Amino acid sequence: MRKLVFPAAVLGAMMMSGCSLNKMAKMAKDQELTVTPNPLEVHADTVQFEMSAVLPVKMLKPGLEYQMEPSYNYGEKSETLSAVTLKGDDWADKKDQNPRLSESFAFAYNDEMSSGELAIAGKAVDPKKNKIKEGPVLPVAKGVITTSQLVEDVYAPAYLFHGYNNQEELIPTNVEFFFTQGSSVLRWSEKTSERGKFLDAFVADKNVTRTVIITGTHSPEGTERNNSRLAENRATVIEKEYRKLMKRYDYKGTADSIKFVLKPVVDDWAEFKKELEAYDGVDASVKSELLSIVNGAGSFEEKEKQMQKVNGYRKVFKDVYPKLRTAKTEILTVKEKKTDAEIATLSKQIQNNSVNADTLSLEELMYSATLTPSVSEKEAIYAAATKKADSHIAHNNLGAAYLASAAEAEGSARAEMVEKAMTQFELSNRKQETAEATANMAVAAYLAGDDVKAFNLIEKAYAMGLESENAKSLAGVKAALEIKRAKYADAVASLANADDAAANLYNKGLAQLLNKQYDAAVVSFQEAAEKDSNFAAAFYGEAIANARAGKEDAAIAALKKSVAAEPEMAKKAVNDLEFSKFSASEAFRNALK
Repeated sequence: MRKLVFPAAVLGAMMMSGCSLNKMAKMAKDQELTVTPNPLEVHADTVQFEMSAVLPVKMLKPGLEYQMEPSYNYGEKSETLSAVTLKGDDWADKKDQNPRLSESFAFAYNDEMSSGELAIAGKAVDPKKNKIKEGPVLPVAKGVITTSQLVEDVYAPAYLFHGYNNQEELIPTNVEFFFTQGSSVLRWSEKTSERGKFLDAFVADKNVTRTVIITGTHSPEGTERNNSRLAENRATVIEKEYRKLMKRYDYKGTADSIKFVLKPVVDDWAEFKKELEAYDGVDASVKSELLSIVNGAGSFEEKEKQMQKVNGYRKVFKDVYPKLRTAKTEILTVKEKKTDAEIATLSKQIQNNSVNADTLSLEELMYSATLTPSVSEKEAIYAAATKKADSHIAHNNLGAAYLASAAEAEGSARAEMVEKAMTQFELSNRKQETAEATANMAVAAYLAGDDVKAFNLIEKAYAMGLESENAKSLAGVKAALEIKRAKYADAVASLANADDAAANLYNKGLAQLLNKQYDAAVVSFQEAAEKDSNFAAAFYGEAIANARAGKEDAAIAALKKSVAAEPEMAKKAVNDLEFSKFSASEAFRNALK
């Protein structure tokens, strides 16, 4: 009897288990599934979502389990994620409650996944008997929004300053004339001295002169001090002499273009202190005593009278005071320079080896690279500069030109240019490590597809201290990488310090959009379009920002502009889930025509 009963009991239990599994599978059709976000979105090359499930009351049975397995299906492929399980035993004392769970999932994104479907497959499971009853496969989300991947790549090479000043430079030429005590008469001996001959020859050469600054001075003693106009008169005398020389050498109309500045120095001890310090005719104690009087209290006259009582004063009066009775003349003349046209011509001749490389200075040669928009010409110029001198500036700038070429190339051609650029940056940093060469290494890594290395090098370059314009350019590169890393707030902050290039304004709008700052994003996209009226992507970004803000009319208006600028954008918009809420409307369809 026991042998017969036992198999029957087992059979009954199996039948009950099978019935329970079937019942669970059927009840699963009434489960509530929620996926957030829906549609799915890709950020930093990863699709992340949260799935929440609410099962019918009493669906779960003791000893049994219900498994839910998400999968993203696209084309003939599928990305299956780990299943989550609800155990009946966990809900045995909660018979009147809906079993619930909430779980986070993520999978790596590739470009084939933009069109697809997320589905949840349910299974009723008896783990003890290893029995499974397949439940429903429920579609819960369609496709993936790829807006975060609309980054505009920014490759900004950092050039080091070439060292050449193409602006007008003034060269100071100094000549000094001396006067006798209490006099402002320019003696014949001064006119025929080496100083006088020098001034005569200088004026005769007709150097292009902008300003003549004449500083008249006096010595401290009473004869000089009591004539308050003495210093001014000495300066005036030199001006008259200078003008007389200009007339002699026929300056004609150019004389009026020269500005004379007269600076009489009265009651000033600065020159006395300077001359006394250099004077070795008295010992240090005498100097110290004289300086203590000068630096002490009292009027100019009182101090001079006190100095007369110091031993050694007569020697100072004899040797030092005459040097203070002067008119010092500083002539500011224009430095002779080659014109930009001359520099550009000579630069080409150096590249062609038709003239010696020494025809231009290294600074002039590197400056010539800024006179051409042609990247290939810049390469040739900086290559010539590296041959002329093993300069860290020339090596860095040649590498920067290679980067500019790499940005326009693709595939193996790009890789080759990036490698050539890296060689130059390494040579540059061996000569002298700079923030600019490090920043360029970051751009090279970005072009090579190594975003992590690029970002680390950018942070190093900033820590080293970049020149302001290069710092602005690199901020745009940094922001583009931050968007790719899903650091949208960081990207917005970086772009606040970037230049206002169209690509940077566009990326600013994208970062704001992804950071849910929709109104600000619209403004940034519009600013980008103002820089480039054919910037289709900027109009497209504006359309997305308006769509997310629920502004259908504004979104459709922006889409029209995008399609007008680039008809291919219509195909993109048709399948873009950003516009799913109104994609069936006639206005939307008309915008894409």
